[in-house]
Amino acid sequence: MKQLVIASRESALAMWQAEHIKARLEALYPGTQVGILGMTTQGDQILDKTLSKIGGKGLFVKELEVALEEGRADLAVHSMKDVPMNLPDGFELAAICTREDPRDAFVSNRYAALADLPDGAVVGTSSLRRESQLRARYPHLTIRPLRGNVQTRLRKLDDGEFDAIILAAAGLKRLGLHQRIRIELAPQESLPAVGQGALGIEILAGRAELAALLVPLNDAVTAACVHAERAMSRALNGSCQVPLGGYAIQRGDMLVLNGFVASVDGRTFLTARAEAPRRYADSLGRAVARQLLDQGAGDIIAALGQ
Repeated sequence: MKQLVIASRESALAMWQAEHIKARLEALYPGTQVGILGMTTQGDQILDKTLSKIGGKGLFVKELEVALEEGRADLAVHSMKDVPMNLPDGFELAAICTREDPRDAFVSNRYAALADLPDGAVVGTSSLRRESQLRARYPHLTIRPLRGNVQTRLRKLDDGEFDAIILAAAGLKRLGLHQRIRIELAPQESLPAVGQGALGIEILAGRAELAALLVPLNDAVTAACVHAERAMSRALNGSCQVPLGGYAIQRGDMLVLNGFVASVDGRTFLTARAEAPRRYADSLGRAVARQLLDQGAGDIIAALGQ
């Protein structure tokens, strides 16, 4: 192909991600001209409400999918944690790239760790997943919603609106903001979001020539881990309205998947773990979901949907 256009959100992090994929494609295919179509999505425009109240993370990808449908772009680059568990008909994920640090990061100007925060300290987070884990482990903290791009969230911290905030380590590292991280939270303390740290490339289904061009960008281990995580979330009808996390790693020849579902207040906290050969990633995800449903996850999810 002589020309490819990448659809991307216009935030600094999203543009970094698009530029990263652009550079990789140009290195692979020197004769191809690669451009970027920057777009503002509905999720970027509505900042006064939490994602769980305005329709979820799918609001970050819909406009990009329209650009693919209309032929204004050939591929869209997403953070996999923003991609709905079920893609609309006519779309496919052509590649999932090597994962960056999947952990959550503790960011504070005054405190070195979550355990150092005093009673009533205000912690900002944009996700129910993080909120439920914080409330379960640190019930003495005050959790408040925090929206906006990475720079906006850091500015609110610096302006004194929060004592600490929790962000994805991958985003901070990709933007060269490593120094803002006080500590990366171990998965045992804050289990990551499904797909966190991984980039996905979405295209229109049926574009075999384009899909073939993107094969070298796919990382088999990351893809298997993310597929397992997404299969778990899909089986649980996971969304932004449900506090859940899922994180898979490869250990030897096996994938190991940990998952949780919790109430927002953290008082009910269900965990599950299973392992399986990599080729059974989807089955592994469904197995962990079944464990959680057997413990009562369905009741939590149903209550949140009311």
